[in-house]
Amino acid sequence: MADWNTRLEVKLGDATITPITTFTPTFNVPHTVLHSIEADNVGFVRQPATFTFTMGVPAVATAVAELTQLATTGAEFQVVVAEKKGTDWAFGSLRFARCIVTSASPSNVVVDGVPQASFTCLALSVGVEA
Repeated sequence: MADWNTRLEVKLGDATITPITTFTPTFNVPHTVLHSIEADNVGFVRQPATFTFTMGVPAVATAVAELTQLATTGAEFQVVVAEKKGTDWAFGSLRFARCIVTSASPSNVVVDGVPQASFTCLALSVGVEA
């Protein structure tokens, strides 16, 4: 059984702002099919790829306030895999750089557990290191 000792974290420079509890990525690589007078489907035009994601973070301490400030100022941040111990993660590092928040949804108050805030973001650079 694997012993997962890694997690995704939001980093601003070298400082960790918060761990991420949920992460839902979406890759979009649109293509437009080209047709000619002589034939259909003769080729395609590849449009720029986009990478967006939604992340959930615990609404505790100053994490949500810091992310909200990043959203309102348009400041960039990174999402990285933080390896705490062990070598059982598939990547040595995984980094979504130049991320910005496009929308934020604070959580409802919950009776038990930690409230979660949801942030929709986009990344301008994605890097993986084995």
